[in-house]
Amino acid sequence: MSVATDPQPPARTEPPASPDGGRRRVVAMTVWGVAFVAGWLGIGLPTDPAYAFLWIWAATIAWHSNRPWRSHLRFARDWVPVVLLLAVYNLSRGFADNGATPHAYELIVADRVMFGWATGGEVPTVWLQEHLYRPEVHWWDVAVSWVYFSHFVVALAAAAVLWLRDRGRWAAFMRRWGFLCATGLVTYFLYPAAPPWWAAQNGLLEEVARISTRGWKAFGMHGAGNLLNAGQIASNPVAAMPSLHTAFALFVVLFFLRQTRRRWWPLLLAYPLAMTFTLVYSGEHYVIDVLVGWAYVGMTFLAVGLAERWWAARRARRAPAEPDPAPTDPPASAEPPPVTAAR
Repeated sequence: MSVATDPQPPARTEPPASPDGGRRRVVAMTVWGVAFVAGWLGIGLPTDPAYAFLWIWAATIAWHSNRPWRSHLRFARDWVPVVLLLAVYNLSRGFADNGATPHAYELIVADRVMFGWATGGEVPTVWLQEHLYRPEVHWWDVAVSWVYFSHFVVALAAAAVLWLRDRGRWAAFMRRWGFLCATGLVTYFLYPAAPPWWAAQNGLLEEVARISTRGWKAFGMHGAGNLLNAGQIASNPVAAMPSLHTAFALFVVLFFLRQTRRRWWPLLLAYPLAMTFTLVYSGEHYVIDVLVGWAYVGMTFLAVGLAERWWAARRARRAPAEPDPAPTDPPASAEPPPVTAAR
């Protein structure tokens, strides 16, 4: 006689949470936070992709310190190609002008045509600095520096959270982000354009100060922008069209917008607007650069979405048809069996 038993639950694939897991996480994140502040003050904020990745990876290790090391190594394995691509992207931007004179005049004309009626014929950057820029640092200068710095970590941090929570969405995020970077880089080579501070240095605009990092000095954090300032000096100044700073900000917001409650939408959408003000006020971009960057974001979602649907349909067509289920009963004869009379 057989005895029916309930099926056993599948074995756990992850280590069980320890009773002091919460305390362990708090301690680990505290250590990470202290180390981050020390590195920030001593070396500078992590604006280099490789340096930022190390801090984000360390944060994921601290947050999930109870996981085995093979889990943390998988994170590095998946992210090393991404970091290498970002490094190549940053390096290749430096060759975008190829020694040619960058475009500047038409960008000035575009901003004057769009906003000259409200700024007395000035481009918005000049008008904003005339009204807001002072020798002393104000609170909005501090806000501008932090918003500008967020460009270097927000997309990476969002992707890291997606990797931990949903690898499928992480892959979708990376496909769109990579496409956006690639289209921006191609444009830098085809249409090298200079920002407002470069135009002012070359006599095309009135005096424009490059002030994207001055806000940290208000707190005595003179070394906070060391890496960023070094990168700005070494980078090519002709990567202004489109503005990938605002493009990244809008891209991250739109990627998560549908999964966010509507009451939070105004707060999320305020981020790309804050980035726009930051870049225009600090002399890093024209408004036309921002608008083209937003158009590139729309093109990215459209193009990658269409490509994903085409690929899914192609795989569905190539998938083998499911075989018909085997019959369980013998087929009935077309003719009834002969009937014999009993004698």
